[in-house]
Amino acid sequence: MATDIKPEEVSAILKEQFAAFEAGAQTYETGKVLSVGDGIARVYGLENVMAGELVEFACGLQGLAMNLEEDNVGVAIFGEDKSICEGMEVKRTNTIASVPTGDALLGRVVDALGNPIDGKGPISTENSRPIEFKAPGIMERKSVHEPLQTGVKVIDALTPVGRGQRELIIGDRKTGKTTLAVDTIINQKGKGVQCFYVAIGQKRSTVVQIAETLKQHGALEYTTIIAATASDPAPMQFLAPYSGTAMAEHYCYLGSPTFGGTEGVAGGHALIVYDDLTKQSQAYRQLSLLLRRPPGREAFPGDVFYTHSRLLERSVKLSESEGAGSITALPIIETQANDVSAYIPTNVISITDGQIFLESDLFNAGQRPAINAGLSVSRVGGAAQTKSMKKTAGTLRLDLAQYRELAAFSQFASDLDPATRAQLEKGQRLMEVCKQGINEPQSVAEQVCLIYAGTNGYLNDIPVDKVVSYTAELNEALSTRYKDFSDKFAVEVTNDDFSKDLIAEMTDIVKSTTESFSSSL
Repeated sequence: MATDIKPEEVSAILKEQFAAFEAGAQTYETGKVLSVGDGIARVYGLENVMAGELVEFACGLQGLAMNLEEDNVGVAIFGEDKSICEGMEVKRTNTIASVPTGDALLGRVVDALGNPIDGKGPISTENSRPIEFKAPGIMERKSVHEPLQTGVKVIDALTPVGRGQRELIIGDRKTGKTTLAVDTIINQKGKGVQCFYVAIGQKRSTVVQIAETLKQHGALEYTTIIAATASDPAPMQFLAPYSGTAMAEHYCYLGSPTFGGTEGVAGGHALIVYDDLTKQSQAYRQLSLLLRRPPGREAFPGDVFYTHSRLLERSVKLSESEGAGSITALPIIETQANDVSAYIPTNVISITDGQIFLESDLFNAGQRPAINAGLSVSRVGGAAQTKSMKKTAGTLRLDLAQYRELAAFSQFASDLDPATRAQLEKGQRLMEVCKQGINEPQSVAEQVCLIYAGTNGYLNDIPVDKVVSYTAELNEALSTRYKDFSDKFAVEVTNDDFSKDLIAEMTDIVKSTTESFSSSL
């Protein structure tokens, strides 16, 4: 049966379609690849491109415009450059590189551009922040005054870290730098601090191990891992710290109207670990040399100091009017043969608010964590310390310094006077007190009680090789029999009150624990 098609109906439908049709066109500024190699592309034609702008190649890869020259643009490529060839079209995106932010990233492992690499599916979040962001000025800041407990007693006692501080962890490879940072992240459980671990140039297996460690201790749920591993191109390793900082800024600026937050809302607290900035600076050196930038000392470009200063200045303690949020940074630097006077170590030392120096000789001698108390310093000092720790650990640094001096002298002395011998024995016990196991952060009550016992001579009758066992027994007693004291202690310390009654109660606990331990020997 034939269908009757009326010409007037067809023309009416066509007229209706044409009336609704809107001619739209998107305009792009495009360029052509002149040359490509070693992760760098030279592009001709992008005359109005901005420094730090993302560009897109015809094959789908993205790149970052870094060198703006008269007749071409130097672009760092995010990924393998095998699919890019001479003459390929490149277009501007008109966007500065940015990363997703927010709670959706907690518990995830992402790359330097915020793309998930943990196999748990896509990250759904509407929030994003630019990778490069100008650090807050002087008026938006407040001096560091709130403690950020690391759970490592020798750090909390001698080189305290406060919220908003930049405390450098420096030392040779395999001296426990990453372990200190991971222990600090584990200790933030239940303290309302969101943590970000940036792995730069590490093995993928190492990143997996760190993720598993955090998961075992229940710390992965408030931690984001940003991984630019050794197999990733140099641009990704260079960008990773900035990406991690952008993710941390989301929480810090929640209550800051100046930086995109909401007025009257309390700012959040974030902790970020850069592991490590030595490899980031090496990646930046590689990029700069390939872009034909003039090399300076140790072949690093002249602005390598600026790359680290503009990164670390973004760690901040905001003022009350800006929400009082904070970003605390723990940058890690690897030295060669304990040489802290090399170019990159001295640069970062001059930017940060103190350093924790890990010594390979102490590590090999069995002192873990291998922190050299003489070379380690916190420029914030007592301002970031609880009143109880300040009172208890006041003489610890001096005692350890005297012990190191006497230990070096006693090697050449045949017999020692009683005072010197007593000082040496006390120092040996304090060195044992400073020892701590891996992934075993301690509460403030445990730290203060143990340091109080060591500095006030309660360990004099305990053999040096039994001090670690005594530490375990005291910690167990504080978490079981004296739990009421620990809870009360935490509350009082929070209020910055260290009363005489509390000291008297602590003295009784230390005395009774010491007596029972001595009787069992």
